[in-house]
Amino acid sequence: MSLPAAPLVHPPAWVHARGELGLDVPRVMAVVNLTPDSFFDGGSLMPPGGEDPNAGMAARLCRGLVQQGADLLDLGGESTRPGSEAVAPGLELRRVLPVLRRLREDPELGSIPISVDTRHAEVAAAAMAAGAAIINDVSGLADPAMADVAARTGAGLVLGHLRGVPTTMQQDIHFKDLLAEVAEELIAAVERALRAGVANERLVVDPGVGFGKTPEQSAALVAASALLARETGCPVLIGASRKGFLGAITGRPVGERLIGSVAAAVIAVERGASIVRVHDVAATAEALRVAAAVHRAYNAATGGGPGREFA
Repeated sequence: MSLPAAPLVHPPAWVHARGELGLDVPRVMAVVNLTPDSFFDGGSLMPPGGEDPNAGMAARLCRGLVQQGADLLDLGGESTRPGSEAVAPGLELRRVLPVLRRLREDPELGSIPISVDTRHAEVAAAAMAAGAAIINDVSGLADPAMADVAARTGAGLVLGHLRGVPTTMQQDIHFKDLLAEVAEELIAAVERALRAGVANERLVVDPGVGFGKTPEQSAALVAASALLARETGCPVLIGASRKGFLGAITGRPVGERLIGSVAAAVIAVERGASIVRVHDVAATAEALRVAAAVHRAYNAATGGGPGREFA
């Protein structure tokens, strides 16, 4: 790596439009798919014969995810799985806004931050106006208006790493130095956001596991959080849940990747991730609690310092 390195310091909090989320412990972001075609559970919130998600079903699901240990809810109205086609912003909004409004009115969800998973500034702006706290942009500001929306609304902003678009991102994958190039491109996205007026404490970076990467490259990025946090100066989010690289490792189809997904989340946190984005909240939260207890017990037995808490 030719990039300058700085000591890794976990930031105290991630600031977003509705407050802040402490990062002294790793946080679990729950995936809430509001599409009929997402790679794992797309269509699960669609009523029979319907094309739009059922807001009541979504609210019940989200309450359950929070009870299981989710710290954030990430709503997505466009599938970005490999090979997926782009969705018009109008359709994306039709899927996301009714659910978002229902969640914001739900007293059981309290102050849980809600993120909107979108590549489109138009969608992000409308979602923020409807009560979202965070914009999760897997494209890393491919829409030139996205940074301005984040700055104007005070959103927390996740900057994902993606070359190209989901439809073709798994074609002609080429990196000479995976970690250096991902870091450099994330740094460039961070700098664009800062120039637009987004405060540093509102930024999180995501190396884009499974987004234009081979299985081996995706596996490497799961363990790269400490390096990427040092290089970018931002907390790191890892989204490895149920993805294709786990199938390449285990030979299991997407519906049978729970164990691999939980293992990847624990490794990501061990290697410095501040947030893990997952489908399986209960299993992941329990695994992180066990990891935290093991670390505390070892530190107490050896007289070491408390280190970073896991839960």
